[in-house]
Amino acid sequence: MSRSPARPVVRLVALREDPLDVEEVLAALDDDAAGGLTLFVGRVRDHDGGKGVTGLEYSAHPSALDRLTEVCERVASDYDVHGVAAVHRTGTLAIGDAAVVIATTAAHRGEAFEASRALIDTLKAEVPIWKHQRFGDGTEEWVGAP
Repeated sequence: MSRSPARPVVRLVALREDPLDVEEVLAALDDDAAGGLTLFVGRVRDHDGGKGVTGLEYSAHPSALDRLTEVCERVASDYDVHGVAAVHRTGTLAIGDAAVVIATTAAHRGEAFEASRALIDTLKAEVPIWKHQRFGDGTEEWVGAP
């Protein structure tokens, strides 16, 4: 394993109502030893299930930040990565807003791609963040709520 012992692998984990900044995530993972950096930005789209989406709100359970941290730490231990970052938005978002930004760095691209895929998929499956969508036809739905 080629990790630097001086720097933590999990470098940025946050839930916030403020707009997300891709540059913040990239800066947190800056590392001359990393040959690969993968970045995923999940954005609010204007449709879902054949309906037009007009906006949405994300709500997080009080345990969500701890769960997000656990997911990041698990990815850091399961993959040979140099850095892990995950930031998720809460509150009211508009079409086109970034809802989640995740990234990983590794010595090589393959490990970075695999770790990032595991990070976003596990985050979506395990972190208690719920989406309340509003549709153009006046209907609404909760996604991911228990």
